[in-house]
Amino acid sequence: MDFDLTDEQRLLKESVDRLVADRYAFEDRRRYAQEPEGFSRSVWRQYAELGLLGLPFAEEHGGFGGGAVETMIVMEAFGRALALEPYLATVILGGGFLRHGASDAQRAELIPRIAAGELTLAFAHTERQSRHDLFDVATTAKRDGSGYVLEGEKGVVVHGDQADKLVVTARTAGGRRDRRGITLFLVDADAPGLSRRGYPTQDGQRAAEVSLANVRVGPEAVIGPPDDALPLVERVVDEAIAALCAEAVGGMGEMHRLTIDYLKTRKQFGVPIGSFQALQHRGADMFVALEQARSMAMFATMMAQDENAAERRKAASAAKVQIGRSGRFIGQQAIQLHGGVGMTMEFSVGHYFKRVTMIDTLFGDADHHLALVAEAGGLV
Repeated sequence: MDFDLTDEQRLLKESVDRLVADRYAFEDRRRYAQEPEGFSRSVWRQYAELGLLGLPFAEEHGGFGGGAVETMIVMEAFGRALALEPYLATVILGGGFLRHGASDAQRAELIPRIAAGELTLAFAHTERQSRHDLFDVATTAKRDGSGYVLEGEKGVVVHGDQADKLVVTARTAGGRRDRRGITLFLVDADAPGLSRRGYPTQDGQRAAEVSLANVRVGPEAVIGPPDDALPLVERVVDEAIAALCAEAVGGMGEMHRLTIDYLKTRKQFGVPIGSFQALQHRGADMFVALEQARSMAMFATMMAQDENAAERRKAASAAKVQIGRSGRFIGQQAIQLHGGVGMTMEFSVGHYFKRVTMIDTLFGDADHHLALVAEAGGLV
């Protein structure tokens, strides 16, 4: 199998790497996090100018027709930079629902605005009782003439406090944990009856608690098939998991690089601590864990667009297991080998560990996905 990048993909990688190197020094990131929306609108506009916001969309809708490999390249660079912008929420998740489930009219209206940096989205799906089960939906959408009335609560909506529109899962039929009966709605963030409480997450990003009280939407707000949107949700989440795995690899790679550099420069007993064989072994173990994670992230990327839902889901779950385990190991080793400085807010390695830890919990942690792989009979 050929793992080499094409000329176009190499150019994309060089462009993204150059952008984050120029605009995302650690001090820049700290400054961006203090802006009202928790990220830099100036950097977001640069993403649009480079075509990153239109990358996965079809050319007929103002995009560039990129695939999972292009997304992997971008997300790994964002992982190295600890980027704060809502790329996952808007382009991968929100954009994924539009690509796979929206009508032609919805795509024509919304995708060009996303590509131009004028529209941000967020996926509101988690509820207090649902944990990692995408089908556990208590929020209701009841028929009201030709439209619907939404009632319910959503939690930990990533970048939900600043999004212009929310993609909301709601139950239009069946019981709370039925796989059928779920419908997706695109809801304006300023719709009457919708309220949001935003807050920072431990990794420096933003999230929100969303309340829907008698929120009315028209039939044009429905994305995908009514009462049967779960397969669409699972497909988009599988693609998001592949993207998150790539981001985690970028973050783990930086933790490993920072740690090896520290071992080469920090001196004890008059010599660099990297000269101690025990610490060399720990650095080598970190590298092995990183490469295992990289391999599984590439596997998830290759399978992200597979039409076989069962095989795609197994690949995503298997990758999530390895990413969670490698992320924890590399992060723990990086913090311990840095000593006290690794625990400070002024040094970046701890921030990488926080982000990788949050990635582990998004859409199910390693233990949850290990159970899914086991239930499916294993990866092979």
